[in-house]
Amino acid sequence: MGIFSRFSLSRDMGIDLGTANTLVYVSGKGIVLQEPSVVAMDQNQKIPLAVGEEAKKMLGRTPGNVVALRPLRDGVIADFDTAELMLKHFIRRVFEGRSLVSPRIVIGIPSGVTGVERRAVMEAASQAGAQKVFLIDEPVAAAIGAGLPVAEPTGNMIIDIGGGTTEVAVLSLQGTVLSESVRVAGDELSEAISQYMKKVHNLVIGERTAEEIKIHVGSAYPFDDEGETLMEVRGLHLLSGLPRTVTIKSPEIREAMAEPLSVIIEAVKRTLERTPPELAADIIDRGIMLAGGGALLKGLDTLISHETGIVTHVAADPLSCVVLGTGRVLENFKQLERVFSGHSQNF
Repeated sequence: MGIFSRFSLSRDMGIDLGTANTLVYVSGKGIVLQEPSVVAMDQNQKIPLAVGEEAKKMLGRTPGNVVALRPLRDGVIADFDTAELMLKHFIRRVFEGRSLVSPRIVIGIPSGVTGVERRAVMEAASQAGAQKVFLIDEPVAAAIGAGLPVAEPTGNMIIDIGGGTTEVAVLSLQGTVLSESVRVAGDELSEAISQYMKKVHNLVIGERTAEEIKIHVGSAYPFDDEGETLMEVRGLHLLSGLPRTVTIKSPEIREAMAEPLSVIIEAVKRTLERTPPELAADIIDRGIMLAGGGALLKGLDTLISHETGIVTHVAADPLSCVVLGTGRVLENFKQLERVFSGHSQNF
């Protein structure tokens, strides 16, 4: 293998372009970047001030002329120009400015997106420097990344809970037998916590604080000592207009998230009801796999097991499942190329 073909191979990329986080996998190197999907822009000069973790720290803390944007909402591109800028920045960072060979890029996207939304992702990747773009449905990528035997004639069920979408899919023979995508996921759980704090405690909190509450005291199912799981929350009191601190417990946050969690559970049940009997038997034997950042919510696997009667497992590294799946597809291209189901484009 010559130097150019070796270099070209190492430039192929898998990207999990998520609502909350963007992860990048480089062929032969593994995951090289994991950053929040946030861009801080100077409104006056229309230039980016920060991208990723640095920009996330600015959410809710910027002066008037600076705005911290999340270019993806509900798993799709809401702000095309900012998404393209963010992709370019991440690709440049990964390759430290070198641009000898345009890479092939595999991008994981929600299964429920429209043709227009698919095209927007492809255009953003091409403008960011891709030679060829392949799109893979997130549940398929997550299943591959979680180590499920998707190439075999057996039923595999995966639930991928990201920031903007929850994907429920039954897979067999490198294909999606049936799937459902609901635009209720991590962001909606955080929003439900914000609304609860406002309604019950008269406390206005920011996006980041709601996320911290979800991570530290959030749960989907009762657990031992939950009454002693406390957190002090600081925010702006609605009645006095002054900063205030309140103490919250885990059970009340579970109550706050009950409605969006029920939407996710209903999507799982609907998918199971539509599953062909032979594949349903495989799923009962093998269990359900949970992936995505939402899989880290305490007790979610127990809740799904309780509601469906099927054992539910959490993937070894749920946050990285989609990007690991895109990477494995890149490195086993010939064996797994059927997973793209025709979504590719040369530029």
